[in-house]
Amino acid sequence: MKRRSFIKTTAAGTVAFMLPFSSSAFNSDKKLRVAQVGLGAMGNGDLMAIASHPAVEIVALCDVDSNALDKVKAKYKKAKLFADYKEMFKAMGSQIDAVVVSTTDHAHAPVSLAAMDLNKHVYCQKPLTHYISESRKMDAVAAEKNLITQMGIQVHSFYDYKLATILIQKGIIGKVKKVIAWSPKVWGYDGPEPQGSDPVPAGLNWDLWLGTAKKRPYKNGLYHPGNWRKCIDYGCGTLGDMGVHIFDTPYNALKLSVPLTVKNECRAPNDFGHPEKNHVSYVFPGTPYTADTLEWVWYDGKGAPELQSELELPGGEALPDQGAMFISENGQRLLLPHFMQLPKLIVDGKFVPIDIKKYDPDGTAGKPVTSYDAETPKHYHEFVDACLGTTKCSAPFSYAAKLTEVILLGVIAARFPGETLHWDGENARFKEDKANKFLAGGGAV
Repeated sequence: MKRRSFIKTTAAGTVAFMLPFSSSAFNSDKKLRVAQVGLGAMGNGDLMAIASHPAVEIVALCDVDSNALDKVKAKYKKAKLFADYKEMFKAMGSQIDAVVVSTTDHAHAPVSLAAMDLNKHVYCQKPLTHYISESRKMDAVAAEKNLITQMGIQVHSFYDYKLATILIQKGIIGKVKKVIAWSPKVWGYDGPEPQGSDPVPAGLNWDLWLGTAKKRPYKNGLYHPGNWRKCIDYGCGTLGDMGVHIFDTPYNALKLSVPLTVKNECRAPNDFGHPEKNHVSYVFPGTPYTADTLEWVWYDGKGAPELQSELELPGGEALPDQGAMFISENGQRLLLPHFMQLPKLIVDGKFVPIDIKKYDPDGTAGKPVTSYDAETPKHYHEFVDACLGTTKCSAPFSYAAKLTEVILLGVIAARFPGETLHWDGENARFKEDKANKFLAGGGAV
């Protein structure tokens, strides 16, 4: 898959987290028996990547749209096919070791929790969940059951992102006071809620697709298969799509937790779609790699980011379409394009070559790779190898839940444009009680 295809279909240094090996239900030849739920555009990529590991056996495939199953069944002839993940678990629970969840955002938690309830290891696409309450629950269940987990932020395992993490943690620009991150993608909808209904396409079980969301009539060109990210009921907007990928490396490199405050400057809420443009500001408590507090600014939508001196590049060079800028207390900057481009050091308004061997003498980041096809399987294979007890996952739910929480706080802040919300991370509550109803599904609409 090339860069353009990846950006179109995804709506993505590393600190490793060791999870003790759980030996539940492995068959004798050490094949990892994998079931996957969700076979849309990203789901197909997930399936190919996970199945490319020689120790993986695909035993079951599930999608609410039979057309999606038809596209893959010839290649995975031994896999049993299902429309309902509950029926799949009921019929094949003892024959499954791990589950890949590649559904819409609103189905991530229901499917993943059902799998973990059966002691299955889980690889779940980003963002981890649709609601903060779900993220915290998934983290808790995974820890309680000692399960191997990984969130699908595959660029987390790419060379350029690993290198950026090492550079920041080795102090290449000193302590960071601010991060600016951006994506011009538009996973929002500023128009009125659609009216009326259209016939449900043949092969699609609309009730199963809706799942735990409120009932809504089917409309052509909306929701399934491609526009659900724009809708509050099913997706998390551009923040939940590209935000997770682009936040990941700065968040990981700076060892951040959850913010103290969040503010989203956007249009008034319409209770149907996410804003087409977001300008989100966070303040985080300091870490060993930051100033006393860290300011984090996110821009998305057409024309993002907002032009400012901190983003000016030497020689008038244009900013990458998507990326993040680390800004230090001493004014030095590190630009991290998204993605598959090396970070760039800026000192006194000039690009300065980076002596990579100085910061990564042991080659911990690996070797520079320019092929997306070569880099992509790494994150999936890491999960498989961790399930088999030979390595560790770098984006387990213990990490992913916190990163997702940060993203979802920005999504909730869009309900209160221009207002600073104060977050109590210890108790998972806003100081502003009116915002707390959006922490779980009951307050979604």
